[in-house]
Amino acid sequence: MKKENDSEVTEFVLLGLSSSWELQLFLFLLFLVFYVAIVLGNLLIVVTVQADAHLLQSPMYYFLSHLSFIDLCLSCVTVPKMLGDFLLQYKVISFSGCLAQIYFLHFLGASEMFLLTVMAYDRYVAICNPLHYLTVMNRQLCFQLVFACWCGGFIHSITQVTLVIQLPFCGPNELDNFYCDVPQVIKLACMDTYVIEVLMVSNSGLLSLVCFLVLLFSYAVILITLRTRFRQGQSKALSTCASHLTVVSLIFVPCVFIYLRPFCSFPVDKVVSVFYTVVTPMLNPLIYTLRNADMKAAMKKRRKARGILLLC
Repeated sequence: MKKENDSEVTEFVLLGLSSSWELQLFLFLLFLVFYVAIVLGNLLIVVTVQADAHLLQSPMYYFLSHLSFIDLCLSCVTVPKMLGDFLLQYKVISFSGCLAQIYFLHFLGASEMFLLTVMAYDRYVAICNPLHYLTVMNRQLCFQLVFACWCGGFIHSITQVTLVIQLPFCGPNELDNFYCDVPQVIKLACMDTYVIEVLMVSNSGLLSLVCFLVLLFSYAVILITLRTRFRQGQSKALSTCASHLTVVSLIFVPCVFIYLRPFCSFPVDKVVSVFYTVVTPMLNPLIYTLRNADMKAAMKKRRKARGILLLC
């Protein structure tokens, strides 16, 4: 016989960032500006790198263009839905749409973490072994490393979705967030989820922590090498490492906070989620362009070339 509580949840209600209509309108305008900045900023980096032969041949900028592409896609997973929900009093997402958000959020997020680790290795080779840099970081290896990042993100994400899709959901169906993510969804399952939570923490939490520690160790080695072995070009290398470390902190600290703990709610969780899904993808282009002379020179060159074409 079919039990009464076997009825399946077909949609989730998103509680969002606020229940105040006036505040929601303000947040809509604010995040709309953020989203436009994310799209334009990351597109600018991708187009600039792809259009400049010198930048495209550099492994660092090759990886940077992929990072900007990931940030662009990552923002599209959550922000458009959030903007639409700001104009609605009743915010819902289908069960399949919720799973899709979880899949793409973790697919792109994990791929970005792996890519940042690869970028740290690239800087390590460039600074600690400069004479063999172009030989080691050849085009084929760069392609293979990027491909491995995407494959790693896929494996991580499909594992998350597989664990979630097997859970029974029979109500309640309210998610205390503005998008679907594993910690909030698992709490709504109609069963004891302790084992699943441990698996999720082991997957997402340890992935974030291990990558973060590897990155910190890599940059510590780089900084020690800069201090003890090199004088010429030290300022440029330090500037590049500072940019990378800033991005690493903006991405990994929120992820470690969200995923490397039991799935219990804190008032600051929504703020951290906003930071990870909106603020970081918006700041990355600013960090890399404002602190990078090569990117600014390439953008200036492209702007001049466009002006000449317009005059012609």
